[in-house]
Amino acid sequence: MSYTEVPGARVPIRMWADPATVEGVAMQQLRNVSTLPWIQGLAVMPDVHFGKGATVGSVIAMRGAVCPAAVGVDIGCGMSAVKTSLTAEDLPADLSRLRSRIEQAIPVGRGMHDSAVDPGKLHGLATSGWDDFWGRFDGVADAVKFRQERATKQMGTLGSGNHFWELCLDSDDSVWIMLHSGSRNIGKELADYHIGQAQKLPHNQGLIDRDLAVFIADTPQMAAYRHDLFWAQEYAKHNREIMMALSQEVLRREFAKAKVTFGDVISCHHNYVAEERYEGMDLLVTRKGAIRAGSGEFGIIPGSMGTGSYIVKGLGNAASFNSASHGAGRKMSRNAAKKRFTTRDLEEQTRGVECRKDAGVVDEIPGAYKPIEKVMEQQRDLVEVVAKLKQVVCVKG
Repeated sequence: MSYTEVPGARVPIRMWADPATVEGVAMQQLRNVSTLPWIQGLAVMPDVHFGKGATVGSVIAMRGAVCPAAVGVDIGCGMSAVKTSLTAEDLPADLSRLRSRIEQAIPVGRGMHDSAVDPGKLHGLATSGWDDFWGRFDGVADAVKFRQERATKQMGTLGSGNHFWELCLDSDDSVWIMLHSGSRNIGKELADYHIGQAQKLPHNQGLIDRDLAVFIADTPQMAAYRHDLFWAQEYAKHNREIMMALSQEVLRREFAKAKVTFGDVISCHHNYVAEERYEGMDLLVTRKGAIRAGSGEFGIIPGSMGTGSYIVKGLGNAASFNSASHGAGRKMSRNAAKKRFTTRDLEEQTRGVECRKDAGVVDEIPGAYKPIEKVMEQQRDLVEVVAKLKQVVCVKG
């Protein structure tokens, strides 16, 4: 599918979704964003749906400005995946022990480590720049500084909501580790703080939506936000790196006889800002529920906890600002899913997957998400599929 351009907007809104299937409130959000004077263009992914201020599944290119609500409150949220030397034949029939071992190694929900994880003690994890990273914490907003101890203990934890850890099989029965998480509580605290600061600025008064408040280049407020934003994005990256290293340690212990090895880790943000250049202009590109898909760049596009996921390579489509979807995307809210589905539905839709099947995760049921195959079909000009994965273990926050 090539994109459809939404008519009547001030700047191009290129949509890789069927406009007829996009919620009215989400379509209005896209039009609202297009009214901002700093906007240069929007790319809309096939998993688009309503979000706070800006839709989830949108790529917003701005010149000299950035909208913190368009990044979202989970700054740097993203995915990591790695192929292992294990195959389906190496796995036991009962995978409950493995799930338990992962849950012991990686705290979920609001859990955290008893003490900060020392990256120097994790096999193969690079530690260069680690001290510098934590040293830059002294420069983050005063409003959240008291949370440094919590931030260190939450480094290497999964979180809740749609965050997950999975063991998957590809079409050749090779085993993969895949996980999804972000900047945990510290990222949310920073995002909430800066959204509030932006909303107070004079140039943001009278906006069509106060959640679209922006910071403008060459101002102290923008400088402060950029510092905290990029720090939180780095935190999210390190968080996934530590979880991946902890996961690999579990698999080394559980499959000691197999002498398991691991390939190169694929990692990608999907709630973040990047400095990129298009049509001769230096732009701040915000991807909220979208991944970068530059030519040859690897990415990860997950489905739901009972369906498939994809390892992809970007095709470098400049019309999408070199982007692709970040997943299947919700087709109903969490509350709607809880009202519509039962634990029996969850058991049926996750048959064959070792995972939680209780009321606490009904809102994450596969039926609450768009079909991942259709999402992939709609972005054939954005990415090519490298591998299709199907989970056999899923750990949810």
